[in-house]
Amino acid sequence: MADRPEIRIGTAEREEAVALLGEHFAAGRLGLAEFDERVALATQATVRGDLVPLFADLPSAPAVVASSPGPRDLAEQLLTLVPFVLVALLVIVVFRHPIALLIAFGVLFVAGRRAYRLLGEGRGPS
Repeated sequence: MADRPEIRIGTAEREEAVALLGEHFAAGRLGLAEFDERVALATQATVRGDLVPLFADLPSAPAVVASSPGPRDLAEQLLTLVPFVLVALLVIVVFRHPIALLIAFGVLFVAGRRAYRLLGEGRGPS
């Protein structure tokens, strides 16, 4: 969430925030006046960042506010493919299939390039 607070939200996200606020009210974490104030702010929210302060002091937040996997997580997932691709390359070299070798190099190149780009994007200010 912190990486894209300017993303606009819709009715479903506002309703999810209000429902979660209701759960916190029912659990006794919010008083009636505070609940009413936060619900009013949630229904007026237009971007993700508007919902963040409503849940800052509560133990859980709606999915739209919670952190989603960022570029660094995706890059790490892509980089975990590298050993498998290298093993595939080794097998292909042993069996000497030139077309399969080209395909494996292409996959390795694309996965590595994508991971490198995503890691570069993840270095920006948080």
